[in-house]
Amino acid sequence: MGDNSTTGRVEELDRIRELARRGPDPKATERQHAKGKLTARERVGLLLDKDSFTEVEPLRRHRASGFGLEARRPYTDGVVTGWGTVEGRTVFVYAHDFRIFGGALGEAHAQKIHKLMDMALAAGAPIVSLNDGAGARIQEGVSALAGYGGIFRRNTRASGVIPQISVMLGPCAGGAAYSPALTDFVFAVRDISQMFITGPDVVQAVTGEDVTQNELGGADVHGGVSGVAHFVYDDEETCLAEVRYLLSLLPSNNRELPPATHSADHADRPGDVLLDLVPEGGNRSYDIRSVIEEIVDDGEYMEVHASWATNIVCALARLDGHVVGVVANQPASMAGVLDIRASEKGARFVQFCDSFNIPLVTLVDVPGFLPGVEQEHEGIIRRGAKLLYAYCNATVPRISVVLRKAYGGAYIVMDSRSIGADIALAWPTNEIAVMGAEGAANVVFRREIAEADDPESTRRRKIEEYRNELVHPYYAAERGLVDDVIDPRETRSVLCRAIAMLAGKDADLPRRKHGNPPQ
Repeated sequence: MGDNSTTGRVEELDRIRELARRGPDPKATERQHAKGKLTARERVGLLLDKDSFTEVEPLRRHRASGFGLEARRPYTDGVVTGWGTVEGRTVFVYAHDFRIFGGALGEAHAQKIHKLMDMALAAGAPIVSLNDGAGARIQEGVSALAGYGGIFRRNTRASGVIPQISVMLGPCAGGAAYSPALTDFVFAVRDISQMFITGPDVVQAVTGEDVTQNELGGADVHGGVSGVAHFVYDDEETCLAEVRYLLSLLPSNNRELPPATHSADHADRPGDVLLDLVPEGGNRSYDIRSVIEEIVDDGEYMEVHASWATNIVCALARLDGHVVGVVANQPASMAGVLDIRASEKGARFVQFCDSFNIPLVTLVDVPGFLPGVEQEHEGIIRRGAKLLYAYCNATVPRISVVLRKAYGGAYIVMDSRSIGADIALAWPTNEIAVMGAEGAANVVFRREIAEADDPESTRRRKIEEYRNELVHPYYAAERGLVDDVIDPRETRSVLCRAIAMLAGKDADLPRRKHGNPPQ
């Protein structure tokens, strides 16, 4: 007979809580560590501020029966849920515990996650999922599948309302992969993270292709090939530290502004090195990230999808302490041309920034859209239009700077004044035109060049004539298509002043249920 006194009951509670914290099998922890993986609670401890975690439903157990389940009813049911703080701000988190049922999702497991997601939405705070689970708990059948449906519905409902971050720290197969895909950002760790709809065995049986888990859905595959993962790291500690850094740049919800800080990097700091970073010749390559480093506070930025669609750079940074989203063409990759992947990458980033009140700074150096049969057949028209739609739909402060060339439809898409940029600027090295002078002269003066006694000399003369008439740096400024042509060295100070001026921008979209963006 147990002690029924209050003291006895408290001692019993302490024993149960300790059992829930340890897990039912001490050897399971050893096996987790042997795989080079942390436990769920160790991960939560790294993510949140010290001693800030409050657990929700640590004593929850499943009620399923059959297949031996009735004899295995561990506390937590394989998922640790609760809230804590990151740099003092509330963050909700759930972490699959691979030691219990392999982290597989059953009915009780799912209900815990549902409750936490509802709490996060009601509290207006970010939610982070630490994923290390084997998918649906097969023994619970359709109840497990319904549990995933409830998560997906809540992911969608919370989209654009609170930041949602998925951290992949183990296997994620089948329908379970869709919850991370519905969230704002996906982090992955090399060697231990895998995501796929059908695993290697199924792929081999159906298609005959022999592939390992990492080759099919490892961190680098999703970071550089599929684009599913936004950030990839070598170890869990670094990964979770970067999740904390990302959260420090984001508002808690869509009703708040991103947290501002005091910057020791003066807003009027001159950028003398910018005169040399961008070559004058439009065909010469350079790394746009060096320009971003020179412009933003302390040269610090967090690049999203750094290894995927590398011809465009998307990053979060600060200007005079205020968070901004930077979108920039990357001449060091495919000459900075826009293609399907770059358009989709940029569109998703623009939409995210617009959802969470993050001003957009666009650095333009684009020769156009990538030509080719494959691009056309794969839908560059509808998929390239995603970036156009995202910019046109965005109501946050928007500032664009043409650094060098900006040709054709790609110029329009990269947040030109005509699609709603609040401030449009250009360096004196800019060439804003339908196309480059060489191509334009060949089209406009084709007959005259062909009929000339000296076609090559005539062609060179017509190129210079077209350049002087329509492609000179002040043509767009004279027509009000850019607000000013600025000294490159003043770019940081001009951007900081523009961000401050636009802080109170109020721009509403027409009343509607939602738009219908191109797919």
